[in-house]
Amino acid sequence: MSARTRELLILILVGLITATGFASVYIARQNEISPASLSYAGFFFVLYLIAHVVARVTVPDADSYLLPMAALLTAIGLTEIYRLGPNDALRQGLWVVIGVAAFAGTLIALRHDFRRLESYKYLFGLSALGLLFLPALPKIGHSVNGARLWVRIGSLQFQPGELGKIAMIVFLAAYLHSKQEVLAQGRPKDFGPLLAIWGCAMLVLVATHDLGSALLFFGIFLAILYLATARLLYVGVGLVLFLAGSAGVYETTAHVRDRVTIWLHPWTTQAIPCPGHSILMPRQECASYQLVKSLYSIAAGGFSGTGLGKGTFTLPGGGNLIPDLNTDFIFSALAQELGLVGIAAILLVFMLFTVHGFRIALVAGDGFSKLVCAGLTFGFALQTFIIIGGIVRLIPLTGITLPFISYGGSSVVANFILLAVLMLVSQRANEPA
Repeated sequence: MSARTRELLILILVGLITATGFASVYIARQNEISPASLSYAGFFFVLYLIAHVVARVTVPDADSYLLPMAALLTAIGLTEIYRLGPNDALRQGLWVVIGVAAFAGTLIALRHDFRRLESYKYLFGLSALGLLFLPALPKIGHSVNGARLWVRIGSLQFQPGELGKIAMIVFLAAYLHSKQEVLAQGRPKDFGPLLAIWGCAMLVLVATHDLGSALLFFGIFLAILYLATARLLYVGVGLVLFLAGSAGVYETTAHVRDRVTIWLHPWTTQAIPCPGHSILMPRQECASYQLVKSLYSIAAGGFSGTGLGKGTFTLPGGGNLIPDLNTDFIFSALAQELGLVGIAAILLVFMLFTVHGFRIALVAGDGFSKLVCAGLTFGFALQTFIIIGGIVRLIPLTGITLPFISYGGSSVVANFILLAVLMLVSQRANEPA
């Protein structure tokens, strides 16, 4: 059985799972949703069938599991978003269409040799800085929950840092590959361009208070640097700098102090001053409200969950029980409705995607392919860890998205481009000589 035939069979299975999920939501909420809602499942399957056809033509020997796993995660997210709000599901569906188009366009444009991206490393580096700097501009930049990471142009709102992440990984992989031998010797002058662009990116991220992305970029930087040089000393120095920088940001930025306080002490027994309010109230009713309600939602799911469409996410008088539920806290909604068993299965899919990405990096035939593939995979895994770790109180909560699942157009498009690059690397590693 060829890789693409195996991919098609798994996609058919994913389509059946998607149809079952939408049917479950319809059955649970049949008084509110028309049977036409099941057309989402058919639309979803046709869309990924088109993606499969493009992959069959452009990357016939690529990994056969990456696209089905991305399809499954997207289906889970779209189903839950539809359950939380049909209008948001329609918009998310349109972004998935754009994401699949970006996936197909990337495969077609780079099908002959994606390694030519290495020749434009400085362009990618500067593009990454430009994308990260956009939210800091006065008229188009937009703040959400204290972090200035959105750009709004008319009715269009997107998060440029998602695409900036991919551009930065390509730059880091290309530069470190070209300087691999001299960097291993540890000469300071060879780190100049690398540290300059990375340092500017960090300053922009800290200035916009987008600390989740700052942590993500820092982790990716250390990971690719270690893979290129195999020197643990660099990782150790980087971790020391990270701890020192974190302490400095904690002392100087109130937004960061609030996030750490919410993480360590989400509940209080006495009323305390609440930011934005003139009255005193317990922290769980104010600053840590989202996190506490999210933890209650996870706990309510128990072992087997309440079932799709049967979770409790609205207040008795109307309104959302957990703000930003379909973006930052969609993991909590899934944990309540699918339970420990279901959410563990979703985490397993994320782990398998990561394993396949690193496996592709291991078999890649050249240094640039190895670094870019490993960097993209590590970034995917780290982003998943950061958002889930924040929701379950393992680390302070940040506002980044859960890949392929959370509501948000820029995240969906960026992850489909990431998927396309991984498949291009896999194709070159697996194709006959």
